[in-house]
Amino acid sequence: MTVWSMDNLKTEKQNYREHAKAHRDRLDVDETDFERVVDIFMEEFTPEKNQIIAVYWPEGKEFDCRFLLDELVNQGFQCALPTTQKDSRVLKFAEWTHDTKMKEGAFGILEPEEGKELVPDIVLAPLLAFDQKGYRLGQGGGYYDATLESLRTHKEITYIGIGFAEQAVLLKLPREPHDIPLDYVLTPQGVIDFIDGRS
Repeated sequence: MTVWSMDNLKTEKQNYREHAKAHRDRLDVDETDFERVVDIFMEEFTPEKNQIIAVYWPEGKEFDCRFLLDELVNQGFQCALPTTQKDSRVLKFAEWTHDTKMKEGAFGILEPEEGKELVPDIVLAPLLAFDQKGYRLGQGGGYYDATLESLRTHKEITYIGIGFAEQAVLLKLPREPHDIPLDYVLTPQGVIDFIDGRS
């Protein structure tokens, strides 16, 4: 068993992050991958109309879930996008519709310029990699971990990573105490369930 010091852990995570990003950026993808997850999401998760679904606006080569966002709104679901808050890692979520105006937020990521604040029941998060226990490697800001910790003090949240099956890693990703594992990963090939295998 590897014992990590905090400095070594952060360095190791950053190394994994760089390799994972390079790997993701080399993947051969097309629009059908983004369309396929729409049907898979609806079939596997069967969301209810009273549930609020938080998606994200993709940045760079993150998995493009705007196809899913568009279809959810078309079907009458209430959807939200994350917004960053000054001096806080806890994201807020603003309602998104086809008429929502977007602005550049932190790190150059687009977010709603305005919109009713919503508290989601389902949170979909981007990822660079994920391991066999559902631990997610993100961009390193810790925003989703802090947000999930906060949200789960108020209600039950389903936490879903979205990406490609090729982003799975066989080795255990380095973990920090604040890291929160995903419940599921949604890919164009199907859904990976981590809840059943979690002790």
